[in-house]
Amino acid sequence: EEFLVEISGTKVTITCPLTADDIKWDPPGETEDDERKYILEDHDSSPTNLSCSAGNEKLELYLKARVCANCEELDALTVTGIIAADLLITLGVLILVYYFSRKRKGRASTSPAPRPRGQKTQRPPPVPNPDYEPIRKGQREVYAGLESRGF
Repeated sequence: EEFLVEISGTKVTITCPLTADDIKWDPPGETEDDERKYILEDHDSSPTNLSCSAGNEKLELYLKARVCANCEELDALTVTGIIAADLLITLGVLILVYYFSRKRKGRASTSPAPRPRGQKTQRPPPVPNPDYEPIRKGQREVYAGLESRGF
């Protein structure tokens, strides 16, 4: 047995799960033609203790409902429509960006043309630095004074 709570703007409607005809609410308040429904008009979001009783049965409810005077209620169909429209707009923007960036790629640019990519050719060895003299066969005495050091 559970209470049914409906919130719309600042109006809160609570339905008592008891099925008897003579339901009493505590604190007493406004009810609809059906005494099972208790109505709180202009609820201020403050916590409230409510109870409904019929005969010797009594059920209690602690109500802590947040209400909003300026809020709009959206059904599932509206939310689904908003999300679908957002996705379609995003997809349209992506297609436009792709279309215009593809056209721009074919234009001639002012920068020099890149080298054609063909088979890789071997590069020649780098030019030797003139500050260093290469070791030639028969001329090892130039470097004979240098001994290897153990590290």
